[in-house]
Amino acid sequence: MAQITYREALNQALREEMARDDSVFLMGEEVAEYDGAYKVSKGLLDEFGEMRVVDSPISELGFAGLGVGAAMTGLRPVIEFMTFNFSILALDQVINSAAKMHYMSNGQIPCPIVFRGPTGAALQLAAQHSQACETWYVHAPGVKIVTPATPADAKGLLKASIRDDDPVAFMEGELLYNFKGEVPDDDDFVIPLGVADVKREGADVSILTHGKMVHVALQAAQKLEKEGVDVEVVDLRCLRPLDMETVLASVRKTNRAIYLEEGWSYVGVGAQIVSLIQEEAFDDLDAPLIRVTQADVPMPYAKNLEQLAKPSVARVVEACNRVLYRN
Repeated sequence: MAQITYREALNQALREEMARDDSVFLMGEEVAEYDGAYKVSKGLLDEFGEMRVVDSPISELGFAGLGVGAAMTGLRPVIEFMTFNFSILALDQVINSAAKMHYMSNGQIPCPIVFRGPTGAALQLAAQHSQACETWYVHAPGVKIVTPATPADAKGLLKASIRDDDPVAFMEGELLYNFKGEVPDDDDFVIPLGVADVKREGADVSILTHGKMVHVALQAAQKLEKEGVDVEVVDLRCLRPLDMETVLASVRKTNRAIYLEEGWSYVGVGAQIVSLIQEEAFDDLDAPLIRVTQADVPMPYAKNLEQLAKPSVARVVEACNRVLYRN
C-alpha cells in the first residue's frame, strides 16, 4: 500500500474512473486551468482535455443544472462545488431535479451524477464558509450522501459514487486534504456505498460519527484509553444509505453510545441516528444517548470563539465519561 494524501486519493479516483469510462467528466469552478481550488483535479486537464475537464462560470445553479441534464442523457458528470456552502445556490437542481428524476420518470431516466467538494469548517473562514451541509442533503430521498474520513475511504467511495446510477453528494472534509494514509495499489479498489467501518474496536462505549469528526473521535479514544476506558469508534462513511446494522451491533456490544458530528444539533444527523437506536436497541442501553455537536450559532470568525463552537476532543471525552457515569 502507498502512503498518500486525501487529496491525492481523490485525484487517483477521478483519473482512474475517467480513464475507465469516457462518459465521466469533471466540471466546476477552476477545476481545469487552476487544477481545482484544493488541487484535487491536478493534471486532469492535460490528460483528458477541455471537453472532459470543464471550467464553469461562477454559477452553481447553472452548472449543477447542466450536469443534471448531461446525466439524464447518458453521461456521468462529477460536479465540483468549491465548497458545499456554495451548493446552497444549487439545491433546487440537486433536490428537485437530480434526486427526483428516477422516481418521477417511473424508473425510465437514471441520473448518475456526483456532486463533490469540501464541507464543514476549516480555520477562520467565518459563518458563510464553515457550515457542515450534510443535514440539508440527507433529508431528501433520492440522493446518496457520502462522507469519507481517510484517504482509502476517499478513493474507494468516490469510485463507487461515480459508478453508481443515482445522484451522490460526496462531502469531503476541508481540513483533510493533506491528511495521509495507506491506500491500496489497485486501480479497481472500490468501497461499496452504505457500509460503515469500525475504525477502532472497543468494549466500554461507542462513539458513532462520520466525516472528519472520525479523527476527533479517535483522539478522544486514545485519551480515554490512558484512563482505562476501551472506546469503539464507528465511522458511518455513508449517511444514505445508512448501515444501521453496524451501528446497532456496536451499541449492543458496549451498551453506551454518543453521536459526534460537526453540524448543528437541532434536527441534525445525530438526531436521526439516536432516534433509530432508541427504536431498535433501547433495552440494550445502560445510559442515555448523548450527542456532541457544533454550538447552535453561526460559526464565529474569532479564533478563540471558533474553537469553542467546534466539537472538541475534550467535549467528546466528557460525553463518554457521562454515559459511563464517571463524572
